[in-house]
Amino acid sequence: MIPQPPAVRVFPDLDSLSRAAADFVLSVAGGAIASGSRFCMALSGGSTPRTLYTLLASPPWNESLPWRKTHVFWADERCVPPRHRDSNYGFAFETLLSRVPLPGGNIHRIHGEEGPERAARAYEDELRGAFPEDMPRFDLVLLGVGEDGHTASLFPGDAALGETKRLALPVLLDESKHSRVTLTLPVLENARKALFLAAGLTKSRIVREIIEEGNPGALPAGLVRPAQGRLLWMLDQEAASLLRDPFR
Repeated sequence: MIPQPPAVRVFPDLDSLSRAAADFVLSVAGGAIASGSRFCMALSGGSTPRTLYTLLASPPWNESLPWRKTHVFWADERCVPPRHRDSNYGFAFETLLSRVPLPGGNIHRIHGEEGPERAARAYEDELRGAFPEDMPRFDLVLLGVGEDGHTASLFPGDAALGETKRLALPVLLDESKHSRVTLTLPVLENARKALFLAAGLTKSRIVREIIEEGNPGALPAGLVRPAQGRLLWMLDQEAASLLRDPFR
């Protein structure tokens, strides 16, 4: 099946973008519960989703989401303790998870503090135990895009982009940065819905290259093209400022 081109929505600012994203999460959750028994989503870190996570923990979204039937995973994690300031889990716990009635057993974090190799293997086991399919099928994956075009912890030119069998991989970085664990591209591409959030002028060049220029540099964020799902980019006006047709 040939992947469909991404849908693109542009908003005046980060606040309006985040509110639309919160509505989208609620809609996807409702559809997942209606067609099955649970809603499974994978979260990302970074500064852009902070407002979204805060909204999901606030009325009316926190009162409408089916928390008891929601399972939360992560697209990637740094190899730090969960209370470290750079932990994606810690960030989500502070802004969202600690403020909603989500059962502890429904939180499937990456134990980055165990080191990249061990944490990646353990997370892969967690995924295989949580999904009946050989390839996990998330109802929703929330993603961001770095100024270099990376998404999750899949970086340009990395050998991890060619992985076809494993579900999670260690990402070994130099000593000045934290090593990481990331979902692989096949897992991201198998999602029913993949939602990219991008805000700010610093993202405008990479957004144009991926969305309008056809991703000639094979940037990881542009390689996430669900063949049997929906791909949506939500941008603020600054991130969309270099697009020729920002109101598609």
